Amino acid sequence: MARIAGVTLPAQKRVDIALTYIYGIGRTTANKIIAASGVPAETRVKDLSDAQTDKLRELVEKGEKVEGDLRREVMSNIKRLKEIKSYRGDRHTRKLPVHGQRTKTNNRTVRGNVRRTMGSGKRKLEKT
Repeated sequence: MARIAGVTLPAQKRVDIALTYIYGIGRTTANKIIAASGVPAETRVKDLSDAQTDKLRELVEKGEKVEGDLRREVMSNIKRLKEIKSYRGDRHTRKLPVHGQRTKTNNRTVRGNVRRTMGSGKRKLEKT
């Protein structure tokens, strides 16, 4: 059972996939770490030796900003955007898409799955 950066890696997965379970490491970064460590990418986590695990742990914790540090940095960046009242900060505050996505037809889950169509408004009472 390998534990790197406070995350227990799944034993049955290949090393290159298992490293992506760490927040801040994607496929590309995982492949770079594996190349630098000399561990074969197709090795399963359960088959790693202690030396290989230590080498991976050292490369991840020393070379990359992961888990708590990265989360803290991202949150402080968002907080800064909100404090300076930027457009992106305002979008974060309102819990709307930040990167220019359309909001008329998508992001229903963010808006509470509200579907407003022509016929769904309040109906006027018909006079008889």
